[in-house]
Amino acid sequence: MTLTALPSTPSDDLSSSGVGGVELHRYLGLLRRHATTVTVVTAPGQAGDPPVGFTATSFTSVSLRPQLVSFCLDRDSSSWPTVARARHVAIHLLAEGQQEVARTFATRGVDRFADTTRWRHGPYGMPLLHGVLAVLVCEVVQRVPAGDHAIVLGRPVSAEHHPGDPLLHHMGGYTHLAR
Repeated sequence: MTLTALPSTPSDDLSSSGVGGVELHRYLGLLRRHATTVTVVTAPGQAGDPPVGFTATSFTSVSLRPQLVSFCLDRDSSSWPTVARARHVAIHLLAEGQQEVARTFATRGVDRFADTTRWRHGPYGMPLLHGVLAVLVCEVVQRVPAGDHAIVLGRPVSAEHHPGDPLLHHMGGYTHLAR
């Protein structure tokens, strides 16, 4: 698949970097206004390596027939080599009050699985987080390079959800639904 940039107009306020698109701060400002459920993706370690996990803001449903979901991951991230080889991943939707879990999985250079009271082993050796709003275990069916990221497509093989409200990410911080 080839992506073609749209022709620019003087009002587009293109960046001076020579890369097509809107100015980076304007682009990031727009994305901050998109409220999303905080999502943590985990994958089992391979060949004796530890499991990996990261906070993702790009989880979405792709298709109902066949059932497919996706998330994106920077190919320079420390989690990418494991996800690039993983046959299965777990996608967790965090519940209100799980800000510390979100921060842990968003922080580089920490052992995200050190606190063994926060997770358990699931199917396929998958680390499953406790107290989440929902979890999908997915078979990875495709990885699509997309700029500096990869779009990972998964087919759900098991799902569970629990009552509660989601932890949301909006305007660069964590929030929740007002009731």
